[in-house]
Amino acid sequence: MRETPPPGGRTVQRLRRADDVLDLQAAGRRGGTPAVLRLLAARTRAGVLLLHPSGTDACPPPAPVNAAERALARSAVREAVTRGTGSAAVGQAALTCLVVTLPGRPGTRLPVLAAVAPRPAPPDLPVLLADAATVLSLTWDAERGRQQAHRAQLADTGTREAVLQLLMAGQIAVARRLARTLRSALPDTVRMYAVEGPAAARRDAADWAATTAAWVGREPGGARRTLVLEPATSTRPLAAWLHHPAVADTCHVGISDAVPLRDTALAHHQALRALTAARRHPERRAAHAQLGDLAPALGPAGAAWAAATLAPLHTHRPARPQDPDGPALLATATAWLHHPTDAAARLGIHRNTLAARLTHLHHRLGTDPHRLADRAALSLALRLRTDGQSICVGGTGLDELLAQPQVIDWASSRLHPLHAPDAPPALADTLARWLRHDARIGPTAQELALSPSAVRKRLGRIETLLNCALLRPPTAVHDLWLAHRALELAGRP
Repeated sequence: MRETPPPGGRTVQRLRRADDVLDLQAAGRRGGTPAVLRLLAARTRAGVLLLHPSGTDACPPPAPVNAAERALARSAVREAVTRGTGSAAVGQAALTCLVVTLPGRPGTRLPVLAAVAPRPAPPDLPVLLADAATVLSLTWDAERGRQQAHRAQLADTGTREAVLQLLMAGQIAVARRLARTLRSALPDTVRMYAVEGPAAARRDAADWAATTAAWVGREPGGARRTLVLEPATSTRPLAAWLHHPAVADTCHVGISDAVPLRDTALAHHQALRALTAARRHPERRAAHAQLGDLAPALGPAGAAWAAATLAPLHTHRPARPQDPDGPALLATATAWLHHPTDAAARLGIHRNTLAARLTHLHHRLGTDPHRLADRAALSLALRLRTDGQSICVGGTGLDELLAQPQVIDWASSRLHPLHAPDAPPALADTLARWLRHDARIGPTAQELALSPSAVRKRLGRIETLLNCALLRPPTAVHDLWLAHRALELAGRP
């Protein structure tokens, strides 16, 4: 039996090249461009760089490259670019540099692969660089494609969040125009979901909701919440993604009523209030309860009072270009009342700017930011406000509004759990004193001769009975002050 003769020199070279190409392709699949550069540097023991035609790094070098090697590589790149050739070789002192432009579509400025090695350069270095350039062109295109897709996704997400913010700020016409840039139309009737939970579960909910023509965005500021705005009709059921295990088992969800698009801010308010109830619900989700709304009980008289109360802001014209205008002051008031701890982050301004705006706001309205009564009145006016086109001056005051029979009925229903036979009498008294002290725990504890932690525990029990939040935004403290004031005016406990 004849023995197979050993392969000749050319055959060995072809086999070695084939192995190198397979190794380069495997490295590209595993780790992309950086992995290919690392393998090439280890295989050639040369200084390997991937440079833009301008000479800057297109990818960090796999190993440190000294100044002389980098200068020679840039010189070789300039030589190749100037001559319009796909490759070049430049020598200097004891170093030689080979450069190869990555293959690609004509007219595109592709990176250049450079290898700097001591003289004489290894004989297989040019072939190895050419093979590596082919693999790098594939990994480079794939990575650029992923980056572009990621940028497009970020742009789409940012635009959708901007649409949500505009809707919640009452800028309906601007929001519709912006939505049309995404080739999407805003529905006339909407329902909002406030999703609170782990980031991964909220991302899953956002992905599923996005398939149903929903508008998804993060809650402004630092809150770990995602907002989902979906079309809503009388026959449309709640979102199917609510029942997915990733959401149902790990997230709390507050659901608003179906409201007209112009009332998106109201839907946001309802969803956050429902989220407070969802934190205590065994199913981890809750819909908005109509019982908690004061606005419907006030009717046209409430809208007229709100217009008169906010007239100084609607008519405000800043004296300097850098001063806040009326809409900016209204947005500041809304963010500060509902989320006092992170209002600056929600508005995208510095906390000193927020303080200056609040000073200007209360100066225009003649209110005291430390008085709960003034904050509750401003909160109610913002909820009842119209577009400001018809502004009323004078007319009904807040006490006259709260003394109406339907408002007293609302207040009685709102505070009824505290006056039930099985409710501890101390809870109603604690709430009344806490509201009288502008929702401050220290003075309340001092008057009751209790520790601050004992007052907090009582307020926690009140939260459970009234199914609302008092110590964690968004709180119901403004509504509770209004309810307590209405019963006070009616002479009821």
